[in-house]
Amino acid sequence: MSDTPSGLWDRIRRSLWWLPFGRVPELSAEALHESIASDAPPTVLDVRTHAEWSRSRIAGARNVPITGLKRRLAELGLDPRRPVVVICLSAHRSVPAVRLLGAHGYQDARQLAGGMLAWWRSGLPTERG
Repeated sequence: MSDTPSGLWDRIRRSLWWLPFGRVPELSAEALHESIASDAPPTVLDVRTHAEWSRSRIAGARNVPITGLKRRLAELGLDPRRPVVVICLSAHRSVPAVRLLGAHGYQDARQLAGGMLAWWRSGLPTERG
């Protein structure tokens, strides 16, 4: 069985979806904070571990660690027409999550630029527990 170069590249890319490299659309911490308070807030998806999420998170964020996101994406019941902002600690785990969402039809998926580190540096509110 032989693959064309583009077919082989597609297979490699699908199997390595989780690599935290490359560029994806981003939203600043301040812009996310403003959009959360708007009439049409985005879904906030936090892909850090549950322990990280419990220590400090953005109010209303849903937590699905990146290691289980591909398997659990369908059960989340996210609306692909609604914006989704993906969060991790430093904007590395969120890169593959945004790519995965895009591959599943989420047309407005972005990452929090700089991750939770940027959110904390900006002094924006968090929840715990």
